[in-house]
Amino acid sequence: MPLAENLINSPEFTVSELSSALKRTVEDAYGHVRVRGEISGFRGPHSSGHCYFALKDESAKIEAVIWKGVHSRMRFKPQEGLEVIATGKLTTYPGSSKYQIVIEAIEPAGIGALMALMEERKRKLAAEGLFDEARKQLLPWLPEVIGVVTSPTGAVIRDILHRLEDRFPRRVLVWPVKVQGEGSAEQIAAAIRGFNALPQGGRIPRPDLLIVARGGGSLEDLWSFNEEVVVRAAADSMIPLISAVGHETDITLIDFAADKRAPTPTAAAEMAVPVRSELFVEVAGLARRTMICWQRSQEGRRNELRAAVRALPGASELLAIPRQRLDGAAAALPRGLQANTNAHHRRFSQASAGLTLRVLRGQVAQARQRLTVSGERITLSTRTLLRRRRDRFAGLEIRLKASKLSNAQSQRNAIARDRERTQRLTERARRALVTTMQRLEARVASSGQLLSALSYRGVLARGFALVRDAHGHAVHAAAAVGPNAHLSIEFADGRIGATADADRSPALSGPTNPSKATSKAAPGEPKTVAAKRGVKPIDQGNLF
Repeated sequence: MPLAENLINSPEFTVSELSSALKRTVEDAYGHVRVRGEISGFRGPHSSGHCYFALKDESAKIEAVIWKGVHSRMRFKPQEGLEVIATGKLTTYPGSSKYQIVIEAIEPAGIGALMALMEERKRKLAAEGLFDEARKQLLPWLPEVIGVVTSPTGAVIRDILHRLEDRFPRRVLVWPVKVQGEGSAEQIAAAIRGFNALPQGGRIPRPDLLIVARGGGSLEDLWSFNEEVVVRAAADSMIPLISAVGHETDITLIDFAADKRAPTPTAAAEMAVPVRSELFVEVAGLARRTMICWQRSQEGRRNELRAAVRALPGASELLAIPRQRLDGAAAALPRGLQANTNAHHRRFSQASAGLTLRVLRGQVAQARQRLTVSGERITLSTRTLLRRRRDRFAGLEIRLKASKLSNAQSQRNAIARDRERTQRLTERARRALVTTMQRLEARVASSGQLLSALSYRGVLARGFALVRDAHGHAVHAAAAVGPNAHLSIEFADGRIGATADADRSPALSGPTNPSKATSKAAPGEPKTVAAKRGVKPIDQGNLF
């Protein structure tokens, strides 16, 4: 009994007070903790951007939450089944009476977890075809511009520039990025996409080759090059890309997506350009071989020409027969000219013998006779043609008159048919208009009757009144009317003004049940009250 009395005398807590006290206790005792466990129940970010899941081990489980802003800045994203070390603070959620950890940072638990995550990501990207050999491009033999994505302060860029200077100096564009730590993966991916976005012939030249380089380090230090955003950017690059991350034994996922993997950044520079001195030696050797081949070819052609000259006959021998033919033609030329002249004279004499005055007059007479006959024939043909045309035009005139009369009659018939059809349509339109007007008048009359039935003025006509206050608002209860309040009472035949009594008894200050003092009206209409004070209004029920 004393124990029960002590419990009865102990102070009482509300549920909210007790939840707040527990929340403060947990947050004060465990303000900052690191918890190792396996992620369970992770289904990706919520629609709000927050992440909700649980951390568990062999015998316990704790709820966890990552807020949207923290999740976007995380280097390692939570994944289902991954063993991690979470850093954050404990708190409670009063809505479900449970405690949870608000995670601020997360990292895989040991090198084994990182390797498992890397292998899983490698299988996923390989299944998408990002590592296929068919996607890889050939490196240019001698690029004009080389783009390098690396840290501007490390030894990597100096090694690459020094090696390029020794082998074959080229123009180098450096895109400075972070190569480890938070946000480094996004910077590397943005640099690769930025080089690819440069236009051809722009103010900044577009590189012919890209080198993504970093020095050696642990798996955690090289993890930025295992991020999915970097691997996808390397696979999507339209510029041939060399991956030179870490030492020869270091393997990252960008090595599989790149067009070529270099064991070291220095080796990447050696892959990018050939050795200029070796090219000079090779070009000089090729020039000597070309000159020797040309000299040998010229000597062979010279020997062939000498042999051909020895086999050809002399010029006098080649011209002897043509010269003899020329002498014979020159000796026969006078005789030929004389014979040609005689032949032309004979033909002229024969032609002149036929050109006498009598022959010419006979030819003129024959031509005149033919001309006369042709004129008579033309005159006769003209008259015949005119007569035929005149007969044809007369026939066409008769046919045109008959066709004109027939066409006029058909047009009159068509006009008569159209007039009859128009009259029929006019009659149908008139009847349809009358029918439509009758229907509309019936609908208007029905709507008017329905409006009269639903209007609150019909209720006023049955002996009720509508009371409004000084602001024109409907008064629903007597308790809402103060002493000396100005009222407006609307009857069926008009409105009157009224003033409330200043010395109303409590019994009249308001009905005990306001719902009985107001009659129910249709939705959207003002309610009415009994016109006489102190008389209980009769419940009219629902108008519908």
